[in-house]
This record gives sequence, C-alpha cells and structure tokens, in this order.
Amino acid sequence: MATPFNCYLCVICGFIYEEEKGCPEDGIAPGTRWEDVPPNWACPECGARKDDFELIQI
Repeated sequence: MATPFNCYLCVICGFIYEEEKGCPEDGIAPGTRWEDVPPNWACPECGARKDDFELIQI
C-alpha cells in the first residue's frame, strides 16, 4: 500500500504545500515528497524557508 501524501503549512503566511500537487511553478513536480523538496526551496507566497513549515492534516 502506498504511503499517503502529506501537507505542510507555512507558519509565516499560511501557504500549504501539498505533496500530491507539488509546486510545478517552482519546478517541483506533483507527487514530490517533502523530504525531496530542495533544501533551498522557499515559500512561493512569502519566501519563508523549509524550516518554517509544519506537517498538518487536512
């Protein structure tokens, strides 16, 4: 059974990164797991770092 996709919330602005959707406009393909998002990626809404995101359930 496949591992379900997770969502991560930017604690600065509220942007939600959904692994299932990715962030194609930033070159992150749909289905990209959070641990595979590049460490230098920044929130597309406010520029926050990956460290400023928390795992959430939606």
